[in-house]
Order: sequence, then structure tokens, then C-alpha cells
Amino acid sequence: MFQWLKRAGAPTPTSPAHKPGAGVSEAGIAAAGSPYDLSGQAAVVTGSTSGIGLALARALAMRGCRVVLNGLGDPAEIERTRASLESSCGVEVLYHPADMRKGDEVGDLVAFARHKFDRLDILVNNAGVQHVEAIEKFPAEKWEQIIAINLSSAFYATRAAVAIMKAQGRGRIVNVASAHGLVASPYKSAYVAAKHGVIGLTKTVALEVAQHNITCNAICPGYVMTPIVENQIADQARTHGISKDRVVEEIMLKPQPTKRFVTTDELAGLFLYLVSDLGASANGTAFSIDGGWTAQ
Repeated sequence: MFQWLKRAGAPTPTSPAHKPGAGVSEAGIAAAGSPYDLSGQAAVVTGSTSGIGLALARALAMRGCRVVLNGLGDPAEIERTRASLESSCGVEVLYHPADMRKGDEVGDLVAFARHKFDRLDILVNNAGVQHVEAIEKFPAEKWEQIIAINLSSAFYATRAAVAIMKAQGRGRIVNVASAHGLVASPYKSAYVAAKHGVIGLTKTVALEVAQHNITCNAICPGYVMTPIVENQIADQARTHGISKDRVVEEIMLKPQPTKRFVTTDELAGLFLYLVSDLGASANGTAFSIDGGWTAQ
């Protein structure tokens, strides 16, 4: 069952002494003794080697939560990221290389966390990819990849996590959807379809687990400057035949009334509320944090 026991080359971190409540977030929320103290808890964050996922994993670790990272990238750089997070936050941080396109590996990721930490309190389904193209030219393989990584992986991870959380009597599931889970944009058929699906999955799971002290919510960011967005700028420039600066001004930030990118600190503030005890009655909801985009 545990495929990770057989994998060679996966990082094998050391485990420094746990320091409850280590650190204070960039958003300035104190950890120790507060509702945001997550000491002793354990989390899985998919797609967490960069961007939003890494920011949320850091927010958890800074409050004493042990974390399993997952995502793509150069193995040496991933190990540096893992070791740095572990050292700076004083909690155990592990890495699992599950391929989000494969349901059995996603399930194995959750089993790995449960085995290593003896519990699983928080699941963050964040992994995502993007491709920008007109529907008649949209490659079938890109459609399959985006649906698998952005939507199906959330199903497989949640399916594996819920049984663990029910046995514990508590759990928090946060799905990183998008403003595109609520509204559409042209040339993003697979991404928009997947993110709408994530919100539907969120609502369904929330109803099923509501009486087990488990919540399931979605965060719907507007544009955040992450590697996936940087790549999307180039794709949009190619698709529309305009410069990257014009893509940012005329396409990306046009629907965001604030005319600026959402920051990862802002996402972390909302996220920490949802995983805390204060968020116990927030369930089945898609929380927009998009500068007013979906208010229009």
C-alpha cells in the first residue's frame, strides 16, 4: 500500500525538536495561545513547492503544524525549500512526490502523512496547472491533464482524508479554487470547468461531513503573481498577439477593481481562519478574495 516506502531518492529529512507556536505570520497573527495555534496538528498541502501552496504550507508551519509538501520542481531545490521551512519554523516538514494525475499516488500521499504523523488534521487541495487556448484548438491531452490535476486530485485526496478525519472527530479541508470557479474567461475551458467542479465538490463534501466536526471550504483568489500566472502571461501574450505588459494591464488586472494582484499574505489570513476553531461554522462556502472581481 505505502508506495513511498519503496521510492528511492525521496528526501529524508531530519526532525528537529518541535517548537509550539514557532513564528508569527507575515500577516501579523500571533500563534502561541491563540485560536491560530496549530501545534501538534498535521497537514498535507498539494502543489506546495512554490506559489500559493508554499505560502499556505509556510503559514501552517509557522503556527506549529507539521506539513507534508508535494509538487513539481528540481529535487535539490525542493529539498532546500523543505529543509529551510523545517529549520525556520521548528516543525517537521516532509515531502512526498505523488503525481497528481494518478489517483493511487494521491491516496498514497494522504496515507504517508497519516503514517508519519499519526494523524491528519488539515488537507489543502491546491495543485493546479493552466493552459490558454481557443476551444477549437485546445489540445485534448491538456484538457485531460488539467481536469486530472486541478479537479480529480482533490477528489482522491479528500476521499482518502475524510475517513481519517472522521475517526479523529475533527478535520479541515480547504480547496484552492479560483475566481474562475465562479465566473468564466475566454480561452480557459479546462481550467474554468475544473475550478467550477472544485466548488461543486466542496459543497457536496461539506454536506456529507458536517456532523463530524469537519469542514470543507474553497478559497477563490483573483490573480496572484505565482509561477502559474507568470506562465499564463506568456500564453495570453501569444494567444492575443500582444505584449506581456498589456496582458497584465488589459486582461489580468482589468476585472480586479483594485488593479493589483492579490498577495499570498492575504490568502493566508483567510486560510488560517478556515483551519482554526473559529472557522467551525464556515462550511461549504466559496470565499472570494479577488479585489472585487466577482462583485461585478
